[in-house]
Amino acid sequence: MSSDLPPPFAPYDAEAFNVAYGDVVSHDPHLNTDGEALYRFLLAQSETPPKLHLHCRATHQETRHRHRTVTNGPNTTTRQESYQETVTDLDLLLDLSSLVQPHVVHWSLPDHDPAYRGNMISEVDTPVGLRKATRGERKHFNAAQKARLGNGLPPWHPDDPLVASKSSKTPRQWADEYTASTKRLKEFQYDKVVYGWNFDALESAVSSLIVSSRHFNSTSLDVNFRFLGTKVYVRPDNRLSRTLSNKWLKFLLIITFIFPFIWLYKRFYGGGRWRICGGAYAMRPSTRPPPDLLTGDVLPKYSESPPPNNGGNSNRIVDNWTTSDEMAWLKQWEATIIHCVASRYQSSTPFAAPGPWV
Repeated sequence: MSSDLPPPFAPYDAEAFNVAYGDVVSHDPHLNTDGEALYRFLLAQSETPPKLHLHCRATHQETRHRHRTVTNGPNTTTRQESYQETVTDLDLLLDLSSLVQPHVVHWSLPDHDPAYRGNMISEVDTPVGLRKATRGERKHFNAAQKARLGNGLPPWHPDDPLVASKSSKTPRQWADEYTASTKRLKEFQYDKVVYGWNFDALESAVSSLIVSSRHFNSTSLDVNFRFLGTKVYVRPDNRLSRTLSNKWLKFLLIITFIFPFIWLYKRFYGGGRWRICGGAYAMRPSTRPPPDLLTGDVLPKYSESPPPNNGGNSNRIVDNWTTSDEMAWLKQWEATIIHCVASRYQSSTPFAAPGPWV
């Protein structure tokens, strides 16, 4: 008895490897010729959420003295000279990866946003076709995206009509378009972002906590979040493309002045870039299951307005629930951070849980 149903899609284990900051690169030939395989590969990669670390580093300058001997012909003189040396007072890494929810919301940029859509320049998709994005459009978009992600907002636009809040093409169609390209230095990039916490505000709060400690006497303090494993790259299976994915070979091309010619070739002839979609991961569970945008479900609604009559509380309302997780997390870690400041703690191994100090 025959069936009109297509055969089931067989899982394909694509070749891939990790590069700096936990990013993933694949030169698998099948992913460059089969849109369905590329689409399934991105879905599989999206099941691994990015890692999140908070890095706190404090330093100060100290004046050192040393003796220097100078020989001038038969005469030898020794003199003392001073120099400045950077001394590290704190080097602390906190691991927040367990707070990143594994549920992924697949997103894509709307047509009116500047994005890489197959060429080596940022473009806007209009009813009459693609056009190069203006400098003002790029500047505004980059600033807005940086502010949104820093404030813990998702990468899509809550104030746009739902029909305009994502690309007119699905991720599956973008995968087909990439695999149909014959460019030797093409690249498909899938971006993973974390949202839900006001990261900028939490950095400021941690900085204030450290500075307020009576043990703090540094002159420089840097507190910033590190997002690891946020990019998935798919590139062609040819020698030139693989060479450019190797940082040591790429460095060799740079110092031998060969790389500028490759860059010109990629920029004006043999290159193409797709950076139009990705996955978003919340820092806490929602009151409803996350929507699957790949199957056509609408985007969740977000409010950027503070809750009314909040008595000065700066917490935001996201999806109708108030977020106070940032301050609760800081309260939980306060004793550990203060102890590390007092003990001049320095290590590249991240803390996964608060210490026993009170």
